[in-house]
Amino acid sequence: MDPTRDRLLKTRSALVSAWMKAPDALDAQGEIILAGDVRYFASHLPPVLTDRQRLAVQLVGFVKKQRETQRGGPERGLPKDPELTR
Repeated sequence: MDPTRDRLLKTRSALVSAWMKAPDALDAQGEIILAGDVRYFASHLPPVLTDRQRLAVQLVGFVKKQRETQRGGPERGLPKDPELTR
């Protein structure tokens, strides 16, 4: 495995662990909604990507968009207009 990715995974794990301690303190203070928001935030952090992986994802998205544009939009037509589909 990539040592850079391993380091990022360990860092992310430590970060999530630290974030997950905060809701307990917030619950104890009666901040139930904020505690839930923090739990949600910590559990929905984006996946770990190295710079190389992030660039690859961006490149794939760019190429996909270019192909759609060259073909006249998604599904070989212009983007759907809700007003026209009624």
